[in-house]
Amino acid sequence: MPLILLVAAALGWSLYKQRPKSLVVYCVHDATYSESILRDFERQTGIPVHVRFDTEATKSLGLTEQLIRERNRSRCDVFWNNEPLGTMQLKAEGLLLPYKGSGYRRIPEAYKDQDGHWSGFAARMRVWIINTQKLEPTEETLAKALVDDLSRVAMAKPLYGTTRMHYTVLWQHQGETGLKHRHRDWFTRGINIVTGNAHVKNLVAAGTCDLGLTDTDDFFLAKDENQPVAMLPFRLDSGSVILIPNTVAIIKGTDHLPAAQQLVDFLLSAQTELALSRSASRQIPLGSTDEMSLPVEVQQLANIAVSAYPLSELAAASEACLTWLRSEYVR
Repeated sequence: MPLILLVAAALGWSLYKQRPKSLVVYCVHDATYSESILRDFERQTGIPVHVRFDTEATKSLGLTEQLIRERNRSRCDVFWNNEPLGTMQLKAEGLLLPYKGSGYRRIPEAYKDQDGHWSGFAARMRVWIINTQKLEPTEETLAKALVDDLSRVAMAKPLYGTTRMHYTVLWQHQGETGLKHRHRDWFTRGINIVTGNAHVKNLVAAGTCDLGLTDTDDFFLAKDENQPVAMLPFRLDSGSVILIPNTVAIIKGTDHLPAAQQLVDFLLSAQTELALSRSASRQIPLGSTDEMSLPVEVQQLANIAVSAYPLSELAAASEACLTWLRSEYVR
């Protein structure tokens, strides 16, 4: 082979070896909000990211179960979940690699695994969405509506997503008996169980239902569409509110550990939390940020969030509650 071809081949192989390999991210958070964050990471680090998104119908069990099925041949390096329960399950399965980097250190203890296997960031809040043409959005009116006929109230099926998280918190806070009593009472009095939070939002915005349980991001979608809606936080008997943070974790066996750690620190940074607070979903930062840099609506939510229920020890309640929910819905 001519010398020039040998040199060209050697140079090409050298460049190939130096070329960053794609970091594979399984992402449950809506692509509308997450994709721009991941592309910012690519631009700032030069590390290419390949993203696999979940489907709306099975959030977030779909990718969680996929990771369990792939335990011996995982294609994923970093898991970006939109809630903690599936991530806790992956820790219990021994599929996560602990990492306590700069991002982990800025997140409060209540929203991260104490061993460093996962950390929360950029939360939504569980809220009542209320049609203001049907009801006055006050605590007194809400309390009365929940005593009366619940056929005007909507809630997503609690087997999946953030409603499952909501039920898990109730299971731990009220106990198994307390949650089952509330569940049966709501069903007996005719609460509408629908496919997801977006469906709840649509029913309330249209006036088909007067109010419903959803998350702040769905409420803001309705508000930005100029729908006649208001919100009130869902409060536990103790007065605490329920936050649903995103979570991030590194999958054990990754071949791209330094890049995976960089992405985790990026997602847990003030920069990312501020970006998500300014998005249409108005997510609530968990770590310290410049409060005056937050949108006014998020500042108000952040003030409420100081009374949030701690989530770091929900693993046992999650498993028990999910077993019961499957017995109720999967027959």
